[in-house]
Amino acid sequence: MNPRGGTELQLEFLEKHVDKKLLNEFQITTSVPEKIPLHPTKINILWQKNSYDQPNLAPWFQDKSNHKKYDWYVFNSHWNYEKFRYKFDIPTERCTVIKNGVVRFPKRTIPYQKGEPVKLIYHPTPWRGLSVLLAAMQHIKNPLITLDVYSSTQVYGDAFKAANDDEYKPLYDQARQLPNVNYIGYKPHEYILEHLKDYHIFAYPSIWEETFCISALEAMAAGLYTIVTDLGALYETCSEWPIYVPYEKDFYKLGEQFGAAIESAVEHLHEPHLQKHLNEQSKFVDYFYNWDKQGNQWTNFLTGALNARLK
Repeated sequence: MNPRGGTELQLEFLEKHVDKKLLNEFQITTSVPEKIPLHPTKINILWQKNSYDQPNLAPWFQDKSNHKKYDWYVFNSHWNYEKFRYKFDIPTERCTVIKNGVVRFPKRTIPYQKGEPVKLIYHPTPWRGLSVLLAAMQHIKNPLITLDVYSSTQVYGDAFKAANDDEYKPLYDQARQLPNVNYIGYKPHEYILEHLKDYHIFAYPSIWEETFCISALEAMAAGLYTIVTDLGALYETCSEWPIYVPYEKDFYKLGEQFGAAIESAVEHLHEPHLQKHLNEQSKFVDYFYNWDKQGNQWTNFLTGALNARLK
């Protein structure tokens, strides 16, 4: 199986929503500079989705002589762009921000009724906060609340899983043993999109500095109440819609606080004003982040870059 993480999926969407003839004028490299050789005749773009502190790219950016190699740098969030601008003094005249997007998929349409079971979902990779969420579930006393975990290293392909999955098996085992948690494991992206509507809450106590967060955006689009930390670009991606639990370096305390946030959210999940909130949240994502719109942004940007080259 080849990797199909967020970067690969967004590249697939780009290729579907932008004219192939226009795209063929460019060579777009994702995140890691020069992982494919610079093209001698095409316009070279680095589509930067990774964080400024990643060891596979920070040394390249620290050498300012590298900065002129790419014609354009496209960042997936203003948070990410600002980090690179501040840390590496990149050439701002060749930088732009085009955010990630989502495709249209089934949304939750049946409002939650008080007293019904509450289903939580976690499907990001395990190192992004699964340990904290499992701690949170141990603090939750409400018997109506259960969590389904799809977290796995498989999303980055067979080779990555073979090299890294053993490190997280204790977490998977813990998830299997907790009475209010169901460990399901890896499912393809299409499966997740199809079944998000079956859940009520996307619970993501992120301990990883996300540069965007496609998982949160998809959950919001599907009409799930979203509970996240305020780390990295999450507050930009999710805007005013989620419950934000302040990031805490003490993961035990963070788990306790996150568990309390989940139980508090469930107490209000049936209220009409919250249903209105979730409906408006879905509309917000569909308006600002659907790939029809993102495709237009890319088309306008690429057309402008090409016209500038031809002058």
